[in-house]
Amino acid sequence: MDAATSALMAGDTKIGNRVPTAEDLLRMPVHRRRRLARRTVPIVALVVIAATVVSFLGNEALEWSTVGRYLFDQQILDGLGMTVTLAVISMAVGLVLACIVAAMRLSGILIVRGMGAVFVWFFRGVPLLVLLVVTFNIGLLYPNIVVGLPFYEPLVSLRTSDLISPRVCAVVAFSLYEAAYGSEVVRSSLMSVPTGQREAGAAIGMTSSKVFRRIVFPQGMRIATPLLANQFIQMTKNTSIVAYIAVPDLLYSAQSVYSRTFEIIPLLLVVTIWYLVLVALLTIAQSYLERRFGAHERPRRTNPLRKQKAISHGSAA
Repeated sequence: MDAATSALMAGDTKIGNRVPTAEDLLRMPVHRRRRLARRTVPIVALVVIAATVVSFLGNEALEWSTVGRYLFDQQILDGLGMTVTLAVISMAVGLVLACIVAAMRLSGILIVRGMGAVFVWFFRGVPLLVLLVVTFNIGLLYPNIVVGLPFYEPLVSLRTSDLISPRVCAVVAFSLYEAAYGSEVVRSSLMSVPTGQREAGAAIGMTSSKVFRRIVFPQGMRIATPLLANQFIQMTKNTSIVAYIAVPDLLYSAQSVYSRTFEIIPLLLVVTIWYLVLVALLTIAQSYLERRFGAHERPRRTNPLRKQKAISHGSAA
């Protein structure tokens, strides 16, 4: 270590009679700060995770042999199919209603816009389980569904309990709930389309409705699709509450089995495994949609070496 470096390390602001230069500063040894937390925290976390996994896998109450026996049981698979069916139908109907409500929210007619706002306010404010139970008991409010003209004999009169089954109640409740939340996703996506797109359509003589159908709506749905995929994942998990109204979904099927065999924990673990599998598959699909529809927003990755070669070739030319 030379005299200049020793003087700087001692805290002197000058080396002899001169101010230290950049070369003097570069010659100073660099002492890295020891950060104990960066080493200890991961080790402690790994120990805790390993202990939890070992304790979980070694718990005799799980009865892994029972889990393996019921994982592909026909009743469980039928319940899984019902769960997927409810989620798909409810999401499809809810998406159609969401687009309609979003268009109402963006309407220039005050009454239409107010109706859309009230719809969103009501169905977002009512908890999903409460909405499901109310829909299931709608027959107490309207015992019969009558179709006809006022002051005349009804053309058709049906009992509500015969027409609306528990599965129909589930689809109706989930669809209305998804329409309220999905409409806000669609509305915000439509509003994110630049105003210049609308002005360009109007400049070439397109009507307002045609601008919406041909320009605004396709671009807005491109933005909303990844967000709606996340809504579908949430919808798939929410279908588990239909067990409350005795719809034979995945959870209700497992409950039917363990009510006879009293193997509660293994059957609940089977339900958990299947939900994790469903969510994992849907997450992969969501990631694909995000890459597919968000490709125009990601900057292209360039290789610095290729860029340097291109600059060199350009300079040589």
